[in-house]
Amino acid sequence: MPRSQHHPLLSVSGNTKAATPVADRMVALARYIEAHPDKPLRLADLAEVAGLSVSHLQRSFKDTFGVSPKAYQDALRMRAFKRALRTGQAVTDAIYDAGFGSVSRVYGKPERQVGMSPSSYGKGGDGELVAYACRKTALGLLMMAATDNGVCFAEFGVDEESLWEQLRKEFPKARLAPSGASESPELNAWMTALDDHLSQNQPSPDVPLDIRGTAFQTRVWKLLLSVREGEVISYTELAQRLGEPKAVRAVASACGRNRIAVLIPCHRVLRSDGSLGGYRWGLERKQQLLDKERPGAAE
Repeated sequence: MPRSQHHPLLSVSGNTKAATPVADRMVALARYIEAHPDKPLRLADLAEVAGLSVSHLQRSFKDTFGVSPKAYQDALRMRAFKRALRTGQAVTDAIYDAGFGSVSRVYGKPERQVGMSPSSYGKGGDGELVAYACRKTALGLLMMAATDNGVCFAEFGVDEESLWEQLRKEFPKARLAPSGASESPELNAWMTALDDHLSQNQPSPDVPLDIRGTAFQTRVWKLLLSVREGEVISYTELAQRLGEPKAVRAVASACGRNRIAVLIPCHRVLRSDGSLGGYRWGLERKQQLLDKERPGAAE
């Protein structure tokens, strides 16, 4: 951990530190994190600086600021990342300059959005803003769209007009807005990461998802997220893992209703005899994805 002799918590004796109110120590610690957002700050080191146990530090910091020290630092890094993108810096450079240790980490979120309440489902995005953008990828034209919660739509298509119509069909009451990189750097970065994954065998991006469906569909899609790259599963096995062994057709139907291509990997689900089965975006794309994900394919 970087040490700074000028930091108030580092320049006092143990007795003085112990006499300092915990809330004041948390404020000083937050200022220290703000001064080093791009540095690896271990919780144990922060606890030592504050003169508290790790568990006491974690609890006290969250009581003071509502988030953990790590979440606080990640928010600072994300702010720096967005600022760099708005100034035109390359995505990868912005990621590392902001202090994220890998390309994939910037696309993650502490908790994925996995579904919506029954009272919200079926409203068609009423009152929401859905930003969208199109990009040519190794598997064809892709449109990705996102709400404040994450990616809600990622589909392949022939042209932008037909993809827009599909987006409008999925969110008939939402306000759809084309997104430029300056207005939505996250969406642009997510599309770049997904394109790099499809065309250059880069890691699959772990982006936040805004999953919308029935309770059953949401369970199927959430389970699909646990099927790792290079693995395949049958519709029958998926139904069994779901605890619904007789719901094979319903599982297949839920896969067919998946509106978030690749990010929810329904291409990894095959028929029991090993044949491809169906795929919303065409069997040729499904086979391409499976071939790309085969162990050793990158080599």
